[in-house]
Amino acid sequence: MGEHALLSPGGDAWRSLACAESELRLDLTLACGQSFRWRETAAGHWTGVMGGRVWTLSQTDEALWYHVYRRSGPGAGQVRPRKRRAGVTSGKGSAGAVKEEEEEEEEEPGAVTEVTDEEGEMLRDYFQLDVSLGDLYQQWGAADPHFQAIAGTFPGVRMLRQDPTECLFSLICTSNNNIARIHVMVDKMCQALGAQLIQLDGTSYHDFPSLSALADGGVEARLRDLGFGYRARFLQQSAAQILAPDRGPRWLEGLRTTAYPQALDALRALTGVGPKVANCVCLMSLDKAEAVPVDTHMWQIAQRDYGYARRKVQKSITDKLHRDVGDFFRTLWGPRAGWAQSVVFCADLERFQALKATAHLKQPKEEEEDEEKEVTGALEGTKTEAEGSGNAKRRKTKPARHEKAKTSV
Repeated sequence: MGEHALLSPGGDAWRSLACAESELRLDLTLACGQSFRWRETAAGHWTGVMGGRVWTLSQTDEALWYHVYRRSGPGAGQVRPRKRRAGVTSGKGSAGAVKEEEEEEEEEPGAVTEVTDEEGEMLRDYFQLDVSLGDLYQQWGAADPHFQAIAGTFPGVRMLRQDPTECLFSLICTSNNNIARIHVMVDKMCQALGAQLIQLDGTSYHDFPSLSALADGGVEARLRDLGFGYRARFLQQSAAQILAPDRGPRWLEGLRTTAYPQALDALRALTGVGPKVANCVCLMSLDKAEAVPVDTHMWQIAQRDYGYARRKVQKSITDKLHRDVGDFFRTLWGPRAGWAQSVVFCADLERFQALKATAHLKQPKEEEEDEEKEVTGALEGTKTEAEGSGNAKRRKTKPARHEKAKTSV
C-alpha cells in the first residue's frame, strides 16, 4: 500500500506545466460540482482518477504540478519511474504508450519544466489550458457588473473537459442530490463496478466503470443495495440504450462533433436525462461552451442578481424556462456562456462563502490604507506648498534688495 504524495519540486516524481493561479484554481475548479472524482488529500493537494490513472495535483503561483501513480501490483503506490525527457512523442493505443527519444537529467530539478509527454497533454486537455481564462474574465466583467464584482474573489474557475461516459453517468446521480452525497455515490459506483487501480493510505482508487459494466442486467439491483434508489434504473437503462445497435460505444464521444441543439436532443432521449443533466454533459464533456445548465439554484441567481423575471413564481424548471434563461445568459456572456455560468454558480455555493467574507475583511483595510496614503499625500502637498510659498517670498525680497542697492549707487 502506498502513500499520497506531497509536492517536492526537487524530486523526479513530480512534473509541471506553466499555469498561473489566475488561469486555474484547483480548490475552486475541482470542488464546484463539475467532477466528483477528486478530493483534497493534504493541504493544497488534490488526488483523483482521470484517464485510467491516479493523480495528485498541486500548484504554486505560476505552475501546475502533477504526480502520477502506478497501478496495483508489485510496487503499487510508488511513483511511475521517470527522468526528465529532452523529447517525447505521444503514441496511440490501448496502453497509451509513450516513446522516449532521449533522456537527460535536469541540473536544476526544482525548476518549472515544460513537457509534451502524454500525461502532460492529458492535463492540458482536461483543464483546457489552451483557453485564456484571463481574457474571458475581462470580457465577462465588462459586460456584467455582477460578474465583475465576484471575479476578484473567484479567479481561475475553469471548465473541465471530462470523459463523456464518466460525465454523463456521474451527473445522472445528481438528481435531487447535493455535492457531498454525489461524491459518495460516484465513489461507491466506481468501487463496485470499476477496476481497482491503486491503494493509498487505506483508500482504494478505481477506474470509472465501462459502459458494458453499467449495462449489465444485475447492476440496477446492486446499485439499489448501495443506496442509489431510482437512479439505479436510470444508470443501467441509459448504458444499455447507448450500447444498442443504433448507437454504440463511440456514440457519446461522437456528439462532440454534433451541433449543440442536436447533441442536447440526443442526450434527452436517454432514460433519466433531463435538460439540466443534458446541458451539463454538453458543457463539461462535449465541447459545447454555450450550454448553460439551469437548476433551481441558477434560477434563483438569475432572479436575485440579474433581475430576470424577478416577480415570477416558478415551482419547477420547465424546458421553456431552461431555454429562456440560457438564452438570457448567452446574450449577456457570449459564446462561452457556460464557462461564465460556472464562475457565478461557484461563487454562490455555501462551501465558498468564507472566501467572500475574507474579501470583505480585506477591502476595509485596503480602503483605510488608501485613505492614510491620501492624508499623508495631502499633508506632504501642504508642506510642499508652504515651502514653495516661503521660497517664493525669499525670491521676491531678494531682487528688491538688489534693486535698492542699484538705486543708491
